[in-house]
Amino acid sequence: SADMFCSVFYRWYWQKEKREPYVKFMEANYPPGFSYEDFGPLFTAEFFDPNQWADILKASGAKYVVLTSKHHEGFTLWGSKYSWNWNAVDVGPKRDLVAELATSVRNRTDLHFGLYHSLFEWFNRLFLEDATNAFKTRKFPTSKSLPELYEIVTKYQPEIIWSDGDGNAPDTYWNSTGFLAWLYNDSPVRDTVVTNDRWGVGSICTHGGFYTCSDRYNPGHLLPHKWENCMTIDRSSWGYRRDARLGDYLAIEDLVKQLAETVSCGGNFLMNIGPTHDGRIAVVFEERLRQVGAWLKVNGEAIYGTKPWRAQNDTVTPGVWYTFSPKEGKVNAIFLNWPGSGTLELGEPQAKLGETQVKLAGYKELLKWVALGEKGMIIALPQLTPQQLPCQWGWTLQLTDVN
Repeated sequence: SADMFCSVFYRWYWQKEKREPYVKFMEANYPPGFSYEDFGPLFTAEFFDPNQWADILKASGAKYVVLTSKHHEGFTLWGSKYSWNWNAVDVGPKRDLVAELATSVRNRTDLHFGLYHSLFEWFNRLFLEDATNAFKTRKFPTSKSLPELYEIVTKYQPEIIWSDGDGNAPDTYWNSTGFLAWLYNDSPVRDTVVTNDRWGVGSICTHGGFYTCSDRYNPGHLLPHKWENCMTIDRSSWGYRRDARLGDYLAIEDLVKQLAETVSCGGNFLMNIGPTHDGRIAVVFEERLRQVGAWLKVNGEAIYGTKPWRAQNDTVTPGVWYTFSPKEGKVNAIFLNWPGSGTLELGEPQAKLGETQVKLAGYKELLKWVALGEKGMIIALPQLTPQQLPCQWGWTLQLTDVN
């Protein structure tokens, strides 16, 4: 949308495409001749408290975090040797934000620490020169992108490298295979590292430890390879928007629904938030993260360490998603709507009299059920007041000994 003013694509829309609303916004709010570089000193991060960030991340129930170490405009959040005077140590915060967050996350949580890194840069003259030469020259990857990748891996030892921004260039231009061979065989994280699928034109959804396929990817069916739904809590932006309204943010019900759908289809869920220029996680983002964490405290067994079941969603009742806990041999049915009738019909499980047991996560007593022929069952949910419900926004039935 045209009013997306704190968009991560701001620089592109303003300087390259010269979109009218962006040009007007700059004319109205910044002095004449103000350049994108002039934003550097305005990025101050004075309220950045990495310990507080780590505590929020831990409370969210997340198992890993991915920090954007450098986006398409080239500014690095660490003092890169290869980004002279365009990094967070030389300009703006005058702090190594990558190091600070890595330290806090490792000291205060058991989250795996990951880094996002953009291969290309919109306005880097070396990249533009290579592009003009149809990528027959490789000045940019050899002097900037690759050295940065080696630098962040060696310095910060991230366990996820989330690559992005192939700049319409092939993996041979980026020498992705050379870097990945080093990463998996010789780097300090060779035994733990995981990578995504954005390493050059044609590699997305085809190569990689996990597939991302597209932003906000949520196929709704099982995929044969591990994948990730990287999405945003702000429906229309990856960054922080000062002009965002409440309706622009996904509600907790939406997040629980997407989490259940994603995990049942074999995916991981990466929820993006955009921090502010002064280093804060906005309260609305913090609340959403803590709400997801509260939901996972009750329903985590249906998410963590699960595998896809033979059916992903129910055939009879909409809004029911299945996962399988291999250790316990349990089928988990996550249902998003509490039925007014007090009974829930499931079309998929094959229940066996005297063997199958049904539990509601967070509730002590076993539930009563009846089988429906070969396949399917009706489950009597307990009559609970809102105060007695184990959680909100979605519930889990744990079924043991179902086929």
